[in-house]
Amino acid sequence: MALGKRIPPQQPLFVSTAGLAALRPHPYYDAVNAVLDAHGFDAFVEAACESFYKGTVGRPGLPPGVYFRCLMVGYLEGIDSERGIAWRCADSNSLKLFLGYAIDQTTPDHSTLSRTRRLIDLQTHAEVFRFLLKVLANHNLIGGKTVGVDSTTLEANAAMRSIVRRDSGEGYAEFLTRLAQESGIETPTREDLAKLDRARKSKGCNDDWHNPNDPDAKITKMKDGTTHLAHKAEHAVDLGEDAHGAVLAVNVADAAVGDTQTIIDTLARTADHLQSVADDPRVTKKIDSHWLSEVVADKGYHSREVIKTCTDTGIRTYTSEPKRGRQNWHGDSEVRVAVHGNRRRIQGERGRRLLRRRGEFLERSFAHCYETGGLRRLHLRGRANIAKRLLIHAAGFNLGLLMRVSYGLKKPRGLGRAAPSALAALAAAFWTAWACLPSVLNALAAHGRPINELPQPSRPIRLSLTV
Repeated sequence: MALGKRIPPQQPLFVSTAGLAALRPHPYYDAVNAVLDAHGFDAFVEAACESFYKGTVGRPGLPPGVYFRCLMVGYLEGIDSERGIAWRCADSNSLKLFLGYAIDQTTPDHSTLSRTRRLIDLQTHAEVFRFLLKVLANHNLIGGKTVGVDSTTLEANAAMRSIVRRDSGEGYAEFLTRLAQESGIETPTREDLAKLDRARKSKGCNDDWHNPNDPDAKITKMKDGTTHLAHKAEHAVDLGEDAHGAVLAVNVADAAVGDTQTIIDTLARTADHLQSVADDPRVTKKIDSHWLSEVVADKGYHSREVIKTCTDTGIRTYTSEPKRGRQNWHGDSEVRVAVHGNRRRIQGERGRRLLRRRGEFLERSFAHCYETGGLRRLHLRGRANIAKRLLIHAAGFNLGLLMRVSYGLKKPRGLGRAAPSALAALAAAFWTAWACLPSVLNALAAHGRPINELPQPSRPIRLSLTV
């Protein structure tokens, strides 16, 4: 074979930044930055996160404004993991401009995003969520009087094959093998274990099993009928007559707990957020003085305790009632009056209209946040970490709502899809004007020689656009 020769390493290339081409900002992200800068977003988050940093010791950390913008990019671009967000920001020059980085600077790595998330507490994430609610209130996009509540399940970052017994620490296969040996099968096969497992009842009980990697995840039946370890996300959405469906609160709860046990906590969070918006002097357009006076929910939230608690706090309920037959009130007239009042309201015209709006706006928030937003399956563990991500994800949803309603801008990907349709409309308008041109010229030439026809082009004009 020929003699190989060692090639010296390539010397680094030094290029002046003045000689590089200027970056073109994305029109959507440029508008988002204009809105955030107008409301002093960076100054607010830097003041809120100042206690988590050590002054001038060490090298400067990731700016809080960049961190929260990165999580919003996860919603706007439909990216589920922090690794994907870091890669997308490093790959896109327009996102570099959105984050405030020059073309020769490096965007934050996924480990930096993860460490910053662990550094900043959950309460500060909630303050950022409330800040963007105040921005929506200044644009008259929050009423707050009528609130709809619903929940959905999110697949946890933990596998069912990793669950262990709470009492003995055995894995699922080890547990079945022990049961088979106790029943007389000394060396059970996989078919024997499967047959034994099918005969067992309550084999996925959360009281007996847990995942050591994510103890907060619970065994849950998902929307598609499969069984996974999951968490529950509950949304409180603005449902007023002039509302646009802004998310007022996000609650990450135990997936094995019923809706009737989590709605009170979600309503309490909603009340805190609306109170913060109402008390802030920077909010020029105040929300409804009777905020959180009506709650709309489906039949999963119907219980005597929930309706009685809401009635005692001055909240009217519009909760669908399941068919339970004749009920015994055991002499509790207050509960009976509250339940009958809810039944009367949902049968009225306004109650039916609110229940239809609940199905529209709440399901829309789930679709945008978890389907196109990419968070139906989680990549984080621990309820606090998941709540931090979901709060900023919902804040991104509210910011996207603001851009769509107030400025007519959809998601960033929607601008690229709109270009071919706009060109098609332009081509259609051109051929319509060409077809009407002979009649227009005949009308103008009424005192001269009429023009019966115009020469047609030898071949049709075809317009195309490659995106």
